[in-house]
Amino acid sequence: MEKKNILKGVLFVGIGASIYGMLATFVKMSYKDGFTTSEVTTAQFVLGFIGLLILNLIQTKTTKKQLSKPSPKEIRMLMLAGTSMGFTSLFYYIAVQYINVSIAIVLLMQSVWFSVVVESFIARKFPNARKIIAVLIVLTGTILATNLINMQVKIDWHGIFWGLLAAASFTMTMFTSNTLATHLPVLRKSMTMLSGGAVVVLLFLFFAQIGPMYSDGLKSFYLNFTDNTEHIRPFDYSIFWTYGFVLALFGTIIPPILFNIGFPKAGLGLGSIISSLELPVSVTMAFMLLGEEVIPVQWFGILLILFAIVLMNLPSKNDNQEAIASYH
Repeated sequence: MEKKNILKGVLFVGIGASIYGMLATFVKMSYKDGFTTSEVTTAQFVLGFIGLLILNLIQTKTTKKQLSKPSPKEIRMLMLAGTSMGFTSLFYYIAVQYINVSIAIVLLMQSVWFSVVVESFIARKFPNARKIIAVLIVLTGTILATNLINMQVKIDWHGIFWGLLAAASFTMTMFTSNTLATHLPVLRKSMTMLSGGAVVVLLFLFFAQIGPMYSDGLKSFYLNFTDNTEHIRPFDYSIFWTYGFVLALFGTIIPPILFNIGFPKAGLGLGSIISSLELPVSVTMAFMLLGEEVIPVQWFGILLILFAIVLMNLPSKNDNQEAIASYH
């Protein structure tokens, strides 16, 4: 029975990670069709919120037992934590404007070693030798996977900057998701966090696209960050029925639900290993649908990052000894 549960958990996490891995390819395709970052993120979060709201209502009506409700303090905390979801999407999608999807996903995976640093700060304890080795392998893998050694390939440093910001924001999302209001039903918690992310996305829409059309002050503020004024135009609502539904399903509805069901069954360590499937799936999708070139040295770098994630999450001797002691 226990093995069956772990297998179910692995399956849920694996499917969730694979679906999330496809997301950036659809974002890149929407850019090619002339949509802006503001339009893409707004459609994803608005439709995602509506989808989760409907699922919440269905769950509330069909469940026999009373579901836990968040307190006003928990709502504030979850919405604040959810802002990191909004920032992750924004930073990641801005990065994809400047660099290939295959490189952007590698930068997002830097959250692996960012989380080690955050963990050591919170615990006030230096990471063990194995984690340090795993971090060094991740960094080596990143240099190979982004093809930095081959200087003929020019990588836009704007993309690197936004990609690393996305990784930092994603690290915050992972920590807050696993620690805040764990007693709440998955759908209710996801919807509350998503509403926090939606606030960030809608503010970005106002400052980067709608506001500068009507205010010279906002326009001059916007021009401090970029010379590109193409994005200052009326909102294109066709994003909702062209890409919005796919972006909401693949970005804000299915993966969080599958992760929240799968992680408790698979365990955090095994779940983290399986969730790294996102990396090869994302690169393969970009190769197949966008025609992005991925050379052998980059694949080797990706394999190194995956190996580091496995190494980081394997149970150590200390863990095994503690488990045996608690069993006896």
